[in-house]
Amino acid sequence: MKKSAEKNLTAAVLFFSFMFLQFIILRFGNQAGRGFMTSDKQELVYVFLQVFVISGFVLFFLAKTFIKAPLPCRIITLSAVGAAVPGAAFMVFFPSDSAFYLTVTALTVFFLGVFGGAVYERMAAYTAAGIRAGLCMSVGYSAALLLQYLIQLKWLIKPLIAVFAAVCFAALFTVLLKEPEETENREDGKQSPRKLVFVCVIAAALLLFTAFYSGYIHHLQIASGYTEYNVYTWPRLLMIPGMLLLGFAGDIKKGVYLPLAALCVALAALLNAALLGRSETYLLNMCLYYISLSAAVAYYDLTFWRIAARSKRRAAVACIGRLLDSAIVIPVCFIPISELPSGVVLSLNIIALAVILILMSLNGDLNIGKHASETKAPPAPDPSDALTAIGGKYGLTPAETKVLRELVLTEDKQVAIAERLSIKVRTVQANVTSIYRKTGVSTRSGLVQLYNDADKNA
Repeated sequence: MKKSAEKNLTAAVLFFSFMFLQFIILRFGNQAGRGFMTSDKQELVYVFLQVFVISGFVLFFLAKTFIKAPLPCRIITLSAVGAAVPGAAFMVFFPSDSAFYLTVTALTVFFLGVFGGAVYERMAAYTAAGIRAGLCMSVGYSAALLLQYLIQLKWLIKPLIAVFAAVCFAALFTVLLKEPEETENREDGKQSPRKLVFVCVIAAALLLFTAFYSGYIHHLQIASGYTEYNVYTWPRLLMIPGMLLLGFAGDIKKGVYLPLAALCVALAALLNAALLGRSETYLLNMCLYYISLSAAVAYYDLTFWRIAARSKRRAAVACIGRLLDSAIVIPVCFIPISELPSGVVLSLNIIALAVILILMSLNGDLNIGKHASETKAPPAPDPSDALTAIGGKYGLTPAETKVLRELVLTEDKQVAIAERLSIKVRTVQANVTSIYRKTGVSTRSGLVQLYNDADKNA
C-alpha cells in the first residue's frame, strides 16, 4: 500500500509540474508580438504556438518509435527539459515586443512539446502499473491551474513564477531521469483499431464544443488588448470542480462512467452558442466554456492513457488527446467565428453531439450495467478442481497455487495481483518464475491452456 501511495504521489507531482509549466509558458507566449505586430498577425501567434507544440510531441513519439534503446530517448527528453529552462526564464522577465522574444517562445514551446510527450507516456505507464489515474490527473491539473491563477493571472508576481517554475523543472528532470517499472507484456492484440478511432472522434467532437467559443474569445481579447475581454479570468477556476468530478468518475470501475460523465458536463457548452455575441452574458459564457473544457480534457487524458497502458505504441497513443486539442485549435482560428450566426454554431454543436452519442453507443460506453458486471472481482477459487490438480501434479506450494489462480482466471498485471493478495510484487514475480519452472510452461497463455486441459479432466 505504501508503494502504491508513492506511485500516486509521483504521478500527481509529475503531471502538476508539466501542467504548471505549460500554463505559464503558453500564457506568456500568447502575448508574444504585442507592440510590433498588428492584431491580425498576432492572432496567428496562437496558431504558430500550437504548431510548435504539436511538432514537439511528434518528435518525441517518433524518437520512441524508431529508437529502440531507452538511453537516447531519455537524453532527448532531459535535453528538452534543460533547454526549456533559459527560454522560460527569458519569457518571464523580458518584454514581449520583439521578434527575438517570439523566436525564443517558439523554441521553448517546441521543447515543452518534447518533454510533454514524455510526461504523457509516463502517465500511461503509471496507469498500467495501477495508479489512480483520475485522482492524479485531476489533482495535478487543478493545483497547477490554481497556482497559475494566483501568481500569474490575478497578481503577476514574476519572482514567484520563476521559483515555482524552477521547482517544476527540477521535479520533471528527477522523475523522467528514471525509467518506470515495466509491467507484464502489453496486450496490444486486445486493442481494437475501431475503438481507438471512435475514441479519437469522440474526443475531437467534445473539443469542438469548446473550440468555436475559444476562437471567438481569442479574437475579442486580442482586439481589446486583453482588457475588456480576457480568457484568463476567474471563470477559468471552474475547471477545478469539473476536473475533480471527472477524475473521480475516471477511477470508478476502470472508468466505465467517464464517457457518460464527460458528455453530461460538456452539454453545458450548447448554451454557449445561444448566448454567443451578447456582451451581457459574457461571464456566463466563460463559465460554461471552462466547465465543458474540463470534460473534454479529462476525457481525452484518462481514456488515451488507459488505452496506451495496454498498447505496444504507448508513446504515440498516450499523446493523441493532447495533439487533438492543439490540432483542432488551428483550423478554428482561420474560421471567422465572430461573424458566424449563433444558429450556425448551435447547429454544428448539435451535429457534434449526435456524433458523440452514436459513437459512444457503438463503443459500448453507454452500457453502464454491462461494464459494471464485467469489472466484478474474479470468481472465488475452488480447491477441489483443476487448480488443485495442477498444484498436486507439479508440486506447487499453496502460495504458488494462489498466484496461478490469478494468472489463469484474470487478466490483471502483477502489480494488481500483488495488491489483491496483500503481498509484494517481488514475491509474485518469484512465484511466477517458480510456476513456469515447475510446469515447464513459458507463457501466461500456456498456463491458461494447462488450466483448461486440467479443468476438462477434473
